[in-house]
Amino acid sequence: MTYLPTRRDLLRHAATAAAVLALPFPLSACARQDAAIESAATDQPPPAPPAGAVTDDERLALWVATLRSEGLADPETSLGRAATRVGELAAGTPYVAGALDAYIKAGGDPAAEPLEVSLTSFDCVTLVESCLALARTAAADGEPTWQRFGSEIERMRYRGGVRAGYASRLHYFSEWIRDAAKRGLVKDLGAELGGEPDRRLLRFMSAHGNRYPASASAAEWEKVREMERSLDDSPRMVVPTAKIGEVQGRIQTGDVLAFATSIAGLDVTHAAFAYRSADGVLRVLHAPLSGGVVAVTQSALPDYVNAIGLSTGILVARPLWA
Repeated sequence: MTYLPTRRDLLRHAATAAAVLALPFPLSACARQDAAIESAATDQPPPAPPAGAVTDDERLALWVATLRSEGLADPETSLGRAATRVGELAAGTPYVAGALDAYIKAGGDPAAEPLEVSLTSFDCVTLVESCLALARTAAADGEPTWQRFGSEIERMRYRGGVRAGYASRLHYFSEWIRDAAKRGLVKDLGAELGGEPDRRLLRFMSAHGNRYPASASAAEWEKVREMERSLDDSPRMVVPTAKIGEVQGRIQTGDVLAFATSIAGLDVTHAAFAYRSADGVLRVLHAPLSGGVVAVTQSALPDYVNAIGLSTGILVARPLWA
C-alpha cells in the first residue's frame, strides 16, 4: 500500500508500505459495504505478496509502457478499453477490503485523510479508480510518476476532486458517478439505457455508524450525515435487472458498472468494468470479495446480476478522457 500526505501534514499512517508517494499537497463501495454487511472481512490482514512479486513502482512503469506500446494511451482511442487492459494486467491481484479506512483504525484523524494508492492490492472501487488513473497517466507526456498517478486517483475519489477529509470522499458510488459526470470524467448512461429512478434516501452509513471507524469523530460524522441529506433530491438511474439483456449490446468494454441493491439506505453493493470477451459475451471485470483476486466472470453480465442477492439492476457510466 502507498499513502500520500496532505499539504499540511506529514505521513501519519504507520503501516508497512511498498513505497511512499510524496505529493506536495481511502470509495470503495465494495470495501465499505462488504465491511458493513460482512464486517469480519475487514479484520483479516492483507495477504503477503508472493515471492518474486513485482512492486507498485514496477507495475506503474510496466503497465504504462504496455498501454503505450499497444496504442492504448492515445486519447483518440477508448479510455474504457485502456482501463480494462490495465485490469487484464492486474488479473490475479489480491482483493483487500477496508484499506482506505486503515489509517483511522491506526489512530489517524478522519479530518486529515491521506491519499492511499496501490497497484498490488485492490477492492472493487479502487480497482476501477486505479485502472482509469493509470490509463490517464499513460496518456500524459513524459515518464509516469506517482505524483501524476496519485493526482488522477484524487480527482476521482473526492467530491469535486478536492481531498478535504474523510467526508469529502465519495462514499456512495452513485455519487461517485454523478460527481464524475459533472466534471466530464464519465458520461452517465442510465437514462439512455432505460434506467428508472431510485428515489430511496441514502442513510446506510449514518444508520450503521458503529461499523465505520470514522464515526468516532463527531464533527466528521456530522459531515457524513450532511452529505447523505444533500443526496435526497438526486435519484439514481438504475437499469432494471430484467432489462439488462435488452440493452447489453449498447454497453461497451470499459463502461463502469455499479450493482444496485434493495438494501435499506444503500445504493450499490459492488463496482466493476463491463468486459466483452473474445467470444462476444459481455462479462464483468472486477475485484470481488468472493474469489479474492481481480478476475473476469465466467457468467455473462445479465446472469451475473441475476445471481446477486437483493440486486435491482445496474448503474452504467462511460469513462471519458477529460
